[in-house]
This record gives sequence, structure tokens and C-alpha cells, in this order.
Amino acid sequence: METKEILKKVRKIEIKTRRLSDHIFGGEYHSTFKGRGMTFSEVRQYQYGDDIRAIDWNVTARYNEPYIKVFEEERELTMMLMVDISGSEFFGTTQQFKRDTATEIAATLAFSAIQNNDKVGLILFSDQIELYIPPKKGKSHVLRIIRELIEFSPKSKQTDIGEALKFLSNVMKKKTIVFVLSDFMDDSYEHTLKIAANKHDITGIRIFDKHDESIPNLGMVPMLDAETDNVQLINTSSKNIRNNYKANALRLYDYYKKTFSKSGAGTINTRVDDDYVKKLLGYFKHKGR
Repeated sequence: METKEILKKVRKIEIKTRRLSDHIFGGEYHSTFKGRGMTFSEVRQYQYGDDIRAIDWNVTARYNEPYIKVFEEERELTMMLMVDISGSEFFGTTQQFKRDTATEIAATLAFSAIQNNDKVGLILFSDQIELYIPPKKGKSHVLRIIRELIEFSPKSKQTDIGEALKFLSNVMKKKTIVFVLSDFMDDSYEHTLKIAANKHDITGIRIFDKHDESIPNLGMVPMLDAETDNVQLINTSSKNIRNNYKANALRLYDYYKKTFSKSGAGTINTRVDDDYVKKLLGYFKHKGR
């Protein structure tokens, strides 16, 4: 993709997702993800109605009149976007690829974060860490993240969510808001998710296509495995083959749902032709209660 075309696409995504974050997600994001706690702000003279438990006895003794400690919520947070860019993300049979939807959702979340003066970082992964951008603040930083989401070409086409979560635990020492965007066609991340979720506030956003879950009866069809590049001739008119395909998709979905739930992590499911705005808003409102 040429630079001019990339910049045009970045601008298009910025306009769409920034409008969403400005008018819809800003307040929901702020109320859903609280600060890390209370941090000391200042000492001031005691006023009628102040909590006597906040009295600073050292300062009070020094000035021979009551002073209290004032605390405020420590609002600054860090968001880490973990985006699966393995081969299966370049699949879509309706409006767009799964990776395109992931890019839009990630951009919306990133703009919501910087509205609250929070830092945003990015991890692009396949079965290895493809790219790591440390968390920073600012619009130019978010635009760089969007550009990488659009144009980055992975070295590998395969998926290892556990490896990505292990990397997250190694690089992020303080509690972080984490969104993992993937189709979750993997079933080997239970242990690493449990470790990461003990420290961080994690949400899995499962982005899928309708034909990830079922295949239509089209007769003999050559099918490409996007993660191995193997092509096989599949008889889609066979009910047994269609049922096995569906059963495997349901098994992976069930693993994702149960694994995240057991770890105390949240989940969002959105099909590429769904309204992901409604899905995100519903999740934020429920989580913020």
C-alpha cells in the first residue's frame, strides 16, 4: 500500500472512530475504568464538616490549629491494545475483513483513552510478538497506532494467544486496562490468561465472520487454511463435514468464554457485520455498575 493511500485510510478511520469516542464512549470509558485509587494532593486548614479522620496531626501540632490531608482520585490509567494479526484475521465474507473491524474498534478505544489523558500502547501478535509500541499519550501517538494496524505485515500467519499474554505480563508491571482483539481460534491460553488477569483488567473482544461458525452447502469447494496456506478440496454438501466444522467453532467459542470467565476477565462478541458500537456501549454500561 502506498504512503498516500495509507494516510488517506488513517484519516478516514480517525474521522469515524474519533466521532464515536467523542460523543459516545468518552463518558462511558471514564465511568467504567476508575483510577488506581486515591493519591495525596495537599494539606489545608480544617473546615467545618471535614472528616476528622483526615486530620494531619503533625502539621496541626506545628501550627497549633487543625489541618487536614486532601486526597484526589488518581485518574491516569494505561490501556494496552493486543491485536491478533495472524492469517485468519484476513478473512471476511460480508462488508470487511476481521482485521478491518479490529482496527476500527482499537482506534475507538484509543481515542477514548486519550480523551481522559491516559496512555495507550499496542501489541500486534501472531504466534510471536510482531510489534510492541510502549504506552504514550497524545493524538499523534494514536495515529501511529492506527497506521501500524492498517499497514503492518506479520512475519507469521499462525496464532498463539498465550505467547502474547506472557509478553504482556513481562512488559507491563503496573495494573493496565487490556483489550485483546482476536477471533480466538486458539485453545492454549488458559494458564497465561489467569496469570495476566490477576494483575490487569482484561477484556477479550472476539471478532468473527458468520462463516467462521458454519459453511454453506456449495458442493466441492477448494478451501484455504489462512494460517498454514494448505488448500484442501472440501465436500460442503456433506452434512457430516458441515456439522464437524460447526462443532469445532463452538468448541473454540466455549473455550474462550469459559476461560475468560474463570479468570475474571470480560468478554465481548461482535460479528464483522454487527454494530460493534452497541456491543461496546452495552459492555461498558454493565461493567461500570
